[in-house]
Amino acid sequence: MLTVEDLHSGIMRKFTVALGGNCQTCHVQGDNASDENPHKVIARHMITMTKEINAKFPDGKEHVTCYTCHRGIHEPAMAPPPVEKPAQ
Repeated sequence: MLTVEDLHSGIMRKFTVALGGNCQTCHVQGDNASDENPHKVIARHMITMTKEINAKFPDGKEHVTCYTCHRGIHEPAMAPPPVEKPAQ
């Protein structure tokens, strides 16, 4: 899943910023290796999804990240915000 290079790149900090949370959003406090927090399992699925999407781009660049959908909040918006009508 995550490589040693991923972990050394500061990816966990990127996850916390993208999700608007902290380490305990996915990890059990005091036992980061534990899989007891269901959010950690969900996060793994999301990481796999973004890697699969990015692998389909021929340029090899990272086009999709956690931030693409989450924008700094735990639950991503499922629809765009309503369009404001101009004042008359």
